[in-house]
Amino acid sequence: MDRVPPASADRTPPRIARGGWLDALRFIVGAMIILYHFREAAPVPLGQLHPVFDRGYLLTDFFIIDSGYILARIYGDRLAAGQASLRAYSRQRLLRVIPAHLAVSLILVAIVGGAALTGVAPSNPQWFDWSQLPAQVLLLQAYGVPGGQGWNAPTWTLSALIGCYLLLPWICRALWRWPPALVVIGATALLLVGNAAAILWLGDPLYRLPLWFGILRALPLFLLGVAAAFYGARIYVSPRLAGTIGFGAALALVASQAFGAFSLLALGLMTVIIWAAGAVPVRKPSRLIEHLALMSFSMFLTNEVSRIVWFGLLEALGQDRGAADVRWALWTLGFIGAFAAAAVFRYGFDRPVQRWLNPSGSTRTRREAAILHGSTRGPGAVVTTEQRV
Repeated sequence: MDRVPPASADRTPPRIARGGWLDALRFIVGAMIILYHFREAAPVPLGQLHPVFDRGYLLTDFFIIDSGYILARIYGDRLAAGQASLRAYSRQRLLRVIPAHLAVSLILVAIVGGAALTGVAPSNPQWFDWSQLPAQVLLLQAYGVPGGQGWNAPTWTLSALIGCYLLLPWICRALWRWPPALVVIGATALLLVGNAAAILWLGDPLYRLPLWFGILRALPLFLLGVAAAFYGARIYVSPRLAGTIGFGAALALVASQAFGAFSLLALGLMTVIIWAAGAVPVRKPSRLIEHLALMSFSMFLTNEVSRIVWFGLLEALGQDRGAADVRWALWTLGFIGAFAAAAVFRYGFDRPVQRWLNPSGSTRTRREAAILHGSTRGPGAVVTTEQRV
């Protein structure tokens, strides 16, 4: 008689792993964020070609949702059960973000300050107001602290996400006691109610609030990702069905953006895409996709600096005018250069620093990794200590 495997063996949601669709999505969206930040510097501003190029706020919101999903899938069960060290978790999340942020801030300050000493003033000096720098360097700009505008402006997202990271243990403890479907419904309702309140009292939709309201913008989106993670870790959906749903959501997202912003719908579709990507097991991890995804943090952190330096240099050399084909070529070179600069930062600074902060041979690190990630080493297991933002 043939042995029949237990019914539950094939109906367990897969563990998330590197080198699959989640990693691919992260790199693709990171590349689109670079394109968004470079759009105005093109010979023809890309927003004039199609309004979709001016909707970069949706890409930022994707990363916030994705961060909630990834961290809740990795840490959620252990945080909810009180089995993870809060100190180890907080230390790892802060050290993953802060050293790279400080290094990029120092690089930008050195460039702007050095240019000023040689008599070269930025073409948009309002974006390099020194009084705005302290709040940004300290990552306080998302909490209503004055300052933080200009310079490496996208870091408001890191400021807001740090608050979300530190709240995650209590979020998991509060949500993990409820049915998964109810958690998803509650997170969706919170987003809708929060959006209505933001429009009523702050004058902007929640998903587009300015940086000084960053934590109010990020937290409901982060919760949406957490809810999707809880559902994905508890409710089994066949990989084929999940892939079909995710592909359909991606098509719907592209189609809707061709005709309008439909921002709330886009947030929902992006959440479905993220959930679907996590519901498809990674059977043959791609090392290339893994490395590209790991580089996405550096892409996010350095692309604004790359844009400032490249187009500032072209302006100083008088190359920002001239034949359209030459300007497009220079713009393309700068766009590609942003990826190269991110790779240099990733492998020249960020990766070595993270390995130094989390040495693989350390007994303490191995113990923390076992607590935080579990000791399973198999298909879909997440064992690396170098986590995503």
